[in-house]
Amino acid sequence: MSLKMQRRRRGDANRILIVDDEADIRELLDLTLVRMGLEVDCAGTLAEARTMLASRRYQLCLTDMRLPDGTGLDLVRHVNEAMADLPVAVVTAYGSTENAVAALKEGAFDYVTKPVSLEQLRNLVKLALGLSGTEPAHGVGAEARLLGDSPTMQQVRALIERVARSQAPVHITGESGSGKELAAQLIHQLGARRDRVFVPVNCGAIPENLMESEFFGYRRGAFTGANEDRDGFFQAANGGTLFLDEVADLSLAMQVKLLRVIQEKRVRKIGAPTEDDVDVRVICATHQDIKVLVEQGRFRQDLFYRLNVIELRMPALRECHEDIPLLATHILDRLAHAAGIRPPLLSPAAVNALRMHPFPGNVRELENTLERALALMEGSYIEVVDLGLSSSRSENISTAAITLQDKLDQVEHQMILHALKDAHNNRTAAARLLGVTFRSLRYRMARLGMNE
Repeated sequence: MSLKMQRRRRGDANRILIVDDEADIRELLDLTLVRMGLEVDCAGTLAEARTMLASRRYQLCLTDMRLPDGTGLDLVRHVNEAMADLPVAVVTAYGSTENAVAALKEGAFDYVTKPVSLEQLRNLVKLALGLSGTEPAHGVGAEARLLGDSPTMQQVRALIERVARSQAPVHITGESGSGKELAAQLIHQLGARRDRVFVPVNCGAIPENLMESEFFGYRRGAFTGANEDRDGFFQAANGGTLFLDEVADLSLAMQVKLLRVIQEKRVRKIGAPTEDDVDVRVICATHQDIKVLVEQGRFRQDLFYRLNVIELRMPALRECHEDIPLLATHILDRLAHAAGIRPPLLSPAAVNALRMHPFPGNVRELENTLERALALMEGSYIEVVDLGLSSSRSENISTAAITLQDKLDQVEHQMILHALKDAHNNRTAAARLLGVTFRSLRYRMARLGMNE
């Protein structure tokens, strides 16, 4: 059966648009994709591509960078404005690193280099089709841990959802304990590689003499002690996501090797005569200011340029202090469940003390504070004294610094506790005793940080 006949009989197949002014390239890509069971349309110019995009629905657009009447970047911008859910991959020539980075910054799904590796092309197409038309994976679990209703956290989650639909490298910045690895996990779990492996690497924990073997692997006999072949981090993450935490701790020599792997998408094991293709999305993070390190000559500018295609800044906890009650409740629930006890309550004064504490250690410090309070508390709820906060601003919160609203919250908190006790924890009966509706009681308990 001819390829055209096969194509006509696959009316429900995914459809790909190829945009390239070279007829032989269009034909090669066409044949490759049709053999994958896909429908393919071809355009030789930017104008033709726009016409086809307006008349049909596609699951992927694959465009050359240079076109007779424009560039691939023009098409990326057009698609992002008119049909933001359509992945666009850009084909670049060798040495076009700047073009590749520019395409990713404009919102391209990914890029491939000429001459096109058919295996690389197949992997790209599979990833794009796995992403096209999918809904955010709310059940993956990571989003439930990246909590917060503050405008700052809502903006962070929105940006994470956008960058998850691309294969562009992401550079996550933020203070220690601000949730950079959680953000990386969420990008992975909401993206096209969600069913593949996520490999986290702490670059600062690897001795410099082991860096190359740990990252790229080695062949048996490559050096003393190499008794068998071993894969490195890149081979382990092949098809998935490689998260490089504290990437600024890499030596300059290792930075050169890392840059080459990211650009060429090929890895050579120590002692191996040839290179192997790797298909990895790289996400990196650091609490240091890499721009300053670049100025000081401690971090390569070209590597920073490749890693910092998309920058995601994780806010410090003090920048979204209104989220602290929600975070504290979630952490206490988890800690209590692990300890096999009933989740404790936070008094209004304790909640206010937490909100006013600067938390230089961010969420990690908040968790340590609550874990200590859980061990020291007496009774059924945590008070300010149980928190052991060192800030004088927090220590005085239960006396002169307390506001009228804090005092009212304390009274309301105590009345709800007494009503629940009299009603044997029956909330409907407790609401009746308090003279409020059941819904109103639930709202007040949630506002006061009183757990289920």
